[in-house]
Amino acid sequence: MAHLIRHKIGNKLTNAANTVSNKSQAKVSGMFARLGFQAATDEEGLGFVDCDDLDYDYRQGMQMGTLQGDEEGGEMDGGDELMEGDSRYQRDGTGPPGSSLKNTGSCSELASEVKPKITSWEAGWNVTNAIQGMFVLGLPYAILHGGYLGLFLIIFAAVVCCYTGKILIACLYEENEDGILVRVRDSYVDIANACCQPRFPSLGGHIVNVAQIIELIMTCILYVVVSGNLMVNSFPNLPVSQKAWSVIATAALLPCAFLKNLKSVSKFSLLCTIAHFVINILVIAYCLSRARDWAWDKVKFYIDVKKFPISIGIIVFSYTSQIFLPSLEGNMQRPSEFHCMMDWTHIGACVLKGLFALVAYLTWAEATKEVITDNLPSTIRAVVNMFLVAKALLSYPLPFFAAVEVFEKSFFQGGGRSIFPDCYGPGGRIKSWGLSLRCLLVVFTLIFGIFVPHFALLMGLTGSLTGAGLCFLLPALFHLKLMWRKLLWHHVFFDVAIFIIGGICSISGFIHSIEGLIEAFKYGVED
Repeated sequence: MAHLIRHKIGNKLTNAANTVSNKSQAKVSGMFARLGFQAATDEEGLGFVDCDDLDYDYRQGMQMGTLQGDEEGGEMDGGDELMEGDSRYQRDGTGPPGSSLKNTGSCSELASEVKPKITSWEAGWNVTNAIQGMFVLGLPYAILHGGYLGLFLIIFAAVVCCYTGKILIACLYEENEDGILVRVRDSYVDIANACCQPRFPSLGGHIVNVAQIIELIMTCILYVVVSGNLMVNSFPNLPVSQKAWSVIATAALLPCAFLKNLKSVSKFSLLCTIAHFVINILVIAYCLSRARDWAWDKVKFYIDVKKFPISIGIIVFSYTSQIFLPSLEGNMQRPSEFHCMMDWTHIGACVLKGLFALVAYLTWAEATKEVITDNLPSTIRAVVNMFLVAKALLSYPLPFFAAVEVFEKSFFQGGGRSIFPDCYGPGGRIKSWGLSLRCLLVVFTLIFGIFVPHFALLMGLTGSLTGAGLCFLLPALFHLKLMWRKLLWHHVFFDVAIFIIGGICSISGFIHSIEGLIEAFKYGVED
């Protein structure tokens, strides 16, 4: 009897020790998660154990000391607590499986998987590249139809997109038992799926993926359209049409189908940015040289009701960066500086875009064209347009590769769950039919660009359809769904107001962009 009592007391003490140890491990993993060291897989966790022999021996000793019978129930309880504690610190929000660990991790493998982090300045540079791209060339056209309200909208869109970017990142985090924010989601798709659980756990991810694919493909199409537009306006005396120039540009873009990663493309990003700033300086310098002829009286306080909604889409599309913000924030050395980085990048973008749009419109007033460089004199126009074509062609691979990744992960790399077979062979080489599909995607952007060669209308359509959804509607909706119990009244007011205003602007801009395209086809209007 005394032996049985002593045996049960020993079991209770062992279980209590396991529980305390598991909670301590959960707290420690939470601290490491805050610092960016996430225990995402069993292999990684075992790799850390292999680096510490004493800890490994201790765990083996604990496993050998476990008993059968009543002790198995105690172990199950303790194991459940570990899973509950650690699951909150996983990057994808799911805990490790309850099966036994496989000794496949190693310190060298973990070291090779560590990715270099970026500073807040580098992150800000990436955001600046996204929201200060060549699509600002369409902003003076937005002022043409919106006047001073268009300028206000440039400021308003900057404020709203900065705010929605912050709340989107807030949806990646949850508080642990100690009140510390821990990153439990990795991407826009993860946030969407979390909002649709438990009834439709993958519906939100599918919606976001479709929106991302549409926006990325439309961005590629816009690069093809603007390349043909710029070339035909640079060399108007040559017997080559805009469609022919688009075909030539697409032929130069076919090698994008062979891209395995963006390492080679990233080398040109700095050159693209430098070229963009040179272009802006040249345009603004020419406009300043004609400052005495500026038409201040042409800047209206009223709007063109029919065409201003298109301007809204153009302005919104020029600020879209929410697609890659979760990945960008996850790779920052100091994620706490994300808010500050978003503030100064959007303030800078707002100032530069507003000045560029206003100065360009004041120079040409009602003669302002969809792509503002088309208003420049022929000598300057040819030089500036060649820079722009080079920038467009070098910028094309980024959205194209991102769209290909979304396609492949959604349809061809599901590990048995995808609709189609895997497009990669055992050695990681893409199969011939997968390469053919990539080439078809490049050709599709060409065909669409040839049949719809209207830069501003396409930009407005894309901004109204997917830009407003990804920048305004979905972040506000997800923030309300995931953070409802923690939001203050003014946060709720902002989110609801952004959702309503964004919905109205999206529907209105989409309808008027479609009407504009129909009118352009009906009367044979060219850019």
